[in-house]
Amino acid sequence: MELTATQQPRPWDRPFWKPVHGKEGVFTYLVLIHTLAIIGLILFPVPSLKVVGMTVLSIAFGGLGTTVCYHRMLAHKTLKTNRFVEQFLIFWAVFNGSGHPASWVAYHRLHHSVTDTPEDISSPKQGGFWWAHLRWLYQTQPADKQRWAPELTGGVYKIWGWAETPVIIFSICIGLILGFGWMGFFWMGAIRLVYSLHMQCLVNSLTHLNHVKEGDSSMNVWWLGPFQLTAWGENWHQNHHTHAGSARLGLRWYQTDIGWYFIWMLEAVGLAHSVKRPRAS
Repeated sequence: MELTATQQPRPWDRPFWKPVHGKEGVFTYLVLIHTLAIIGLILFPVPSLKVVGMTVLSIAFGGLGTTVCYHRMLAHKTLKTNRFVEQFLIFWAVFNGSGHPASWVAYHRLHHSVTDTPEDISSPKQGGFWWAHLRWLYQTQPADKQRWAPELTGGVYKIWGWAETPVIIFSICIGLILGFGWMGFFWMGAIRLVYSLHMQCLVNSLTHLNHVKEGDSSMNVWWLGPFQLTAWGENWHQNHHTHAGSARLGLRWYQTDIGWYFIWMLEAVGLAHSVKRPRAS
């Protein structure tokens, strides 16, 4: 079937294995960590307690870097910290596989501006679950950083342009570097990165499966929180879309939001300020 002059090919109609030009590196990275993770699970299905502890600790710091720094602070400007804390959290977000801060923020702001429309690059309403979960990462053109995140393209943030790849290599090999052997290599590296990746991706896919005909499809998924470790709070996604200007995502006392507790702690000791809270409805 030929496309008419007014029709445009939809990115989710591409073969799932075919990245867009310029995203070959992203696709290669995804294939690499999944392949290494499968090999690691076959060779070392039951890791030692030390390896489990270091893996969970790394997931925790990485989750904080992504939810507190990339999402709440940089993308939505719901709090401010001193520069050292900010750069420390950016390192852990990059180590966690979340990419350059300008790229992450640009994608996220674009998502909020056109949620669930055909222009929303990660909407399951348009491309289905797997498109929203993973495929959009390597099958869409990069978001325009100069338009969506211009403040993150210069200054100290330029460091992460050249540091991203070395940090990811360091992240994959951290188990060997710290002397935990091949078990540590697989579990503290690829298995951790695959786990963290899918916990983040579920926010785009699973928490947007509210099948409404019109409007925002975001929803809260209570049981996802414990699996996200310190990214708890991202599972309260309907809360976030309703109060995008709030640093707090768990709005009820029973909605666990460790990202918010971490922000509260930073504020209490003077390391965070200008923290925005949800407006009373």
